[in-house]
Parts: sequence; C-alpha cells; structure tokens
Amino acid sequence: MTAVALLRCPTVPYIYVSALEAGPMSQDRGESEPEQRATVVVTGGTGGIGAAVAREFADAGTRVVVGSRDAEAVEALVEDLQETTAATGVRTDVRDEFDLERLMETASTFGPRGIDVVVAAAGVYHGDPGETPADEESYAAFDDTLRTNARGVFATIREALPHLASDGRVIVPTGSVARDAVPDFGSYAVSKAAAEGVVRAFAADVEQIVGCVDPGRVATDLAGGEGRDPEDVAPLFRWAATEAPTEELDGGVIELADWRRRTA
Repeated sequence: MTAVALLRCPTVPYIYVSALEAGPMSQDRGESEPEQRATVVVTGGTGGIGAAVAREFADAGTRVVVGSRDAEAVEALVEDLQETTAATGVRTDVRDEFDLERLMETASTFGPRGIDVVVAAAGVYHGDPGETPADEESYAAFDDTLRTNARGVFATIREALPHLASDGRVIVPTGSVARDAVPDFGSYAVSKAAAEGVVRAFAADVEQIVGCVDPGRVATDLAGGEGRDPEDVAPLFRWAATEAPTEELDGGVIELADWRRRTA
C-alpha cells in the first residue's frame, strides 16, 4: 500500500496525496478500460452513501477523489481505497466554495482527462429524521440545511464544471421527500426539493449530464440508520454514472426500480 502524505500550506489546509497509479484492470472483473481511466469525485465520501459509492467505483478500477469535512476520515478511506485503485482526498466542506475549488482542482490533475463523474453526496440533517416539523425548526437549522444540501450541490457542480469532461456526468442523491408532502421532515425536505431544482437548472444550461438518483430509504445517519444497506444501492449510482440513458438522467430522477428493471 502506498503511504498517504498530509500536506499543509497557508491556503490548502489538508490534502491527502497518493503516489499510487492505477494498475491493469483485472480481467475477471469484466470492467471496461475507459472506466479504468476515469476519475470520479465523491463529496460526503467518508460515510453512508458517499463511502459506499467511493468503494464501488474503486472496485471497478476507477480513480477516486474523496471530499469530506472530517480530515482523519478522509485519510483512512483513502488508505483503504488504495488497496484496489488510485485514490486521493481533500478535506472539504461543501458550504465553502473555496474548499470545493481545491477539491476539483486536485481531481482534475489526478487522471488523464480531468474529471469524468461527480457524485454530490454530502448532506446534513439537523435533528432526528422524521421528527423535525417545519413549524418547529429553528432558523439556524433551516439555514445550515439549505446551505449544505442545496447551495452545497450548486457549488459542487459549479466548481466541477471547468474540469468536467464534455461527456461527464454529475449525480445527486435525492429522495421522495423532495417531491411528496411528507410530514415532519421540515428543512431537509425543502433542501432536497431545492437540490432537484439546482440539478434541472444545470441540466438545461450545460452540455454535461446532470441528474438525480433516488435509491429509496438507505440506512445512513440522515435516515436514522433505517433502510437498505448503502452497499446495496452503490451499484445504482455507478450505473447512473456510466450506463443510464442520457434522456432519462439529464435533469431527471433515476429511481431504484428503473435500475432494477434495466439490469435484471
């Protein structure tokens, strides 16, 4: 395993750099060479869906760049991913566009053609999931939820675009609370609806493919630990990033049932 070096400088607080280069793709994996050369960026990449997606791409031989607020968790995950692929990471708070700028610049030089895929999986939920009615939420909770889950998606896409391949894809996790009137999800539901709006706006304005993936209820901290195992839905995200029909993904929502139907 290649050692991970922690670099410090006045403008870049933490960047984890791996010298490991992706080796030849194992023939029994059956993965394509283009996917082996690709680079994927995952925000919120050290927990829940983000970590599962990062490992899913790593197992396919894709270069993986992870962003997360927790510097130690970034380092640990990078070391783990390096067992199977080239990996690096940057301590990233998606509420800070300058953090995202550094993340995307790092990713842009990590592979042979910049960034191929971005999975914007960073998110927060203030309070117990399903127990935060809108009429009882604080302004502070509302503001931070929107800043992370909606503005964070906007900033992630905005900072990725200068480095994203012309045929690149951006995948944003979403849920039914973005579209259905579900009680007691307050600002989290609002933030997911806003994130879907951000996705539609970018899909209309840029040449790259920008879409949402709804994996249903997944057992993460944002869902109170109840639902499907993140590892069970990670292949859905990789499929959306590599194979999902453009006309269905771009500006739209790919659901778990869509993936199952097309890959059965």
